Amino acid sequence: MTTQTQDVDHELIEAAAHIARTRCRGDNHTMAAAARAQDGRIVTAVNVYHFTGGPCAEPVLLGAAAAQGAYELNTIVSVGDRDRGVVPPCGRCRQILLDYFPALQVIVGAGKRLRTVSITDLLPESYIWADHQLETEETEPLSTS
Repeated sequence: MTTQTQDVDHELIEAAAHIARTRCRGDNHTMAAAARAQDGRIVTAVNVYHFTGGPCAEPVLLGAAAAQGAYELNTIVSVGDRDRGVVPPCGRCRQILLDYFPALQVIVGAGKRLRTVSITDLLPESYIWADHQLETEETEPLSTS
C-alpha cells in the first residue's frame, strides 16, 4: 500500500463541522459529511439513524449530490456531532465510495495528523464490484428438436 497524501481541504472540513453543529440533533442524526464536486461545489448531508438500521452520512451525501446534479466528487470528509471532529468512513461506506468514485480522496485523521488519502488506500486489496460481474453473452436458444 502506497499512501500518498494530498493537501487537506479545510473549507470542506468546516462545511461538514458546521452541518454537524447546526443540523445534527439527538440520536437520529449524529454524523455529517461534506464532499467537493468536480465543479467546486460543496454538497453536505447527515446520517439517518433508525433502530432498524439506516444510512450513514456518506451514502446519503451521494444521493444528495446526484439530486443536485453533482455526479463527480473529488474529496469527502465526515465529521461527528458534539465536536468529535473528523471520523473516517466505516467499512461499508468505504466500499460504496470506492464503487462509485474509485479516484475519490478522503480526509482522515485528527488535529495535526489530518491528511487526505485515496479511497483505495483505505481499502487495500479492495473488492472491485465491477471486476467481478459476469459478462452477458448472447447465446443461441437450445433446439428442442
